[in-house]
Amino acid sequence: MTASVTEAAKANSELDPAAGKITLKAAAGEGTMRAGQWDPEQKKVVIREVSIPEAGPGEASSTVRGWAACSQFPGQFLVKIASASLCHSDILSIEANNTATLGHEGAGYIEKMHSSVEDKGFKVGDPIGFLYIIGCCFECEGCMIHNIHCVTGKQLLQGFTTDGFFAEYAVVDYQNAMKLPESIDIKTASPIFCAGITAFHAVDNAELKEGDWMAVVGAGGLGQQATQIAKAMGFKVVALDVNDATLEVCKKQGADAVFNSRTNKDYVEELKKLTSGGVRAACVFSNADAAYAGVPAILRLGGVMMVIGLPHNPLKISSMDLALGKYKVKSESTGIPQRMKKAVEFLAKHNIRPEVQQRELDDLNDMVTEMKEGKATKRMLAQILTSIKTTMTLKKIDHEFKNNALSYDATPNYQPCIKLSFFFNKKPEVSDEQFHRYSNP
Repeated sequence: MTASVTEAAKANSELDPAAGKITLKAAAGEGTMRAGQWDPEQKKVVIREVSIPEAGPGEASSTVRGWAACSQFPGQFLVKIASASLCHSDILSIEANNTATLGHEGAGYIEKMHSSVEDKGFKVGDPIGFLYIIGCCFECEGCMIHNIHCVTGKQLLQGFTTDGFFAEYAVVDYQNAMKLPESIDIKTASPIFCAGITAFHAVDNAELKEGDWMAVVGAGGLGQQATQIAKAMGFKVVALDVNDATLEVCKKQGADAVFNSRTNKDYVEELKKLTSGGVRAACVFSNADAAYAGVPAILRLGGVMMVIGLPHNPLKISSMDLALGKYKVKSESTGIPQRMKKAVEFLAKHNIRPEVQQRELDDLNDMVTEMKEGKATKRMLAQILTSIKTTMTLKKIDHEFKNNALSYDATPNYQPCIKLSFFFNKKPEVSDEQFHRYSNP
């Protein structure tokens, strides 16, 4: 996420989980859901009943604003959100008084696919994670840098300029999605698709080699994941923050040393002694001006300052220091969908998990307040699928037995959903996870 990103910026749910024609069906193109939105008048996040969105089609286009670069706009999935997590960037949306559904970190199950994306390698029921800029072409020169720069001008940032993921359902452009590796728990996967990917890119591009020292400046959600990633890559880690609780989390995740830069007035000297002259790279996840101001003092000559956190004020950097090679300045973000597979697969391979505090959708306003007050020590996450499970208990069930020896009242009914797996053989195209998830009350 970048400051420029912030500035730039119903469903027919069908499932046929078993042979014998069991169909669980919501009203076509109709229905409502719960969603968390900022209310500027009340100055708080409220949970509203809103319409379920509808997955849209792709749109062909050969030239846009003189660019012969965009051949296909994306089609979409309707996703049943399993988890959504709060990022510091969401506070920027609130401060701008945006009223769209909050949240740009999400994971969930494909509930419905628009016909234009049925051949893209996904199927209904797939557990997926996804990025959050929709409506872009994903292939022009701008999109190869960052999707917010799409030449079409149609890009929208979920959670900011259009509805995000703190809701029971959301739409996702198929290019933004990837299937979750089996080792990743969907109930806590949402932070991976902003914080986790961003942290990976930052560490991976910090120009380090095995055994080098790296500083994690800001020991919150991104810093905690960066600590795990750096250790998995063979780097030594020193974490800096003003919060002892978040520093303790980093320590538990493998940080070789931690320093409270507010209470330890000698931390620069102690850090330089520990690292034999300073760190090779400092990844700054904090948005505090003081955090950035302190980085040059802890870098060894020729080190890298990696800019990730977004201060409200412009960075103050010495052009003379840059010209003389005292240090370099680089930056990273979540990036584009084409880059996320490497990050997610690395996290899965090394069993790197975000430290999360599990909450409910109804807790969203409290989560925002705690983040604003600096009380959060872990990524705060709303497990949304569990809160909507009760909405699946009353569904129309049309059924007929394959075995003529069995009988049942064939009249369409609205009884509570019960598991009928002992009567029917599951269809081959329906996964075990999908069948059990939809057939449990």
